[in-house]
Amino acid sequence: MSTLHSTINSLASEFAHSLLRAVRGASLEEILAETAPGHAGGGARRGRPAAAAAHTTQAAPARRGGRRLRRRTATDIQAVVGKMVTLLKSNKKGLRAEDIREKLHLDRREVPRPLAEALKKKLVTKKGKKRATTYYAA
Repeated sequence: MSTLHSTINSLASEFAHSLLRAVRGASLEEILAETAPGHAGGGARRGRPAAAAAHTTQAAPARRGGRRLRRRTATDIQAVVGKMVTLLKSNKKGLRAEDIREKLHLDRREVPRPLAEALKKKLVTKKGKKRATTYYAA
């Protein structure tokens, strides 16, 4: 039994090392081609395709099923901060986060980070707590 166990361990180790050598020797393009959704050997990939994500500038629309939004760049976030500040300047009485979201046509998951950035940079002030929080242009 011990020889069978050691033989299996040896073969598994050898396989793992050979697999790592093959992957390390392959180019990134080869690896991506092998894992593409349409490739016969690869399954459905999760996440976003690298080429499509690199060329988009707007946040992906909200999807059913709770899927993740695309990763936003610092430039994307700053653009939303600018829009929020402009909106708040035109509303002297202030707005709640859900009003800001609605007026800027944002997904609910897109609002917290730009709001936090605007507060941190003191472009926006707030009064109240939780859902009663109202935001104002500084």
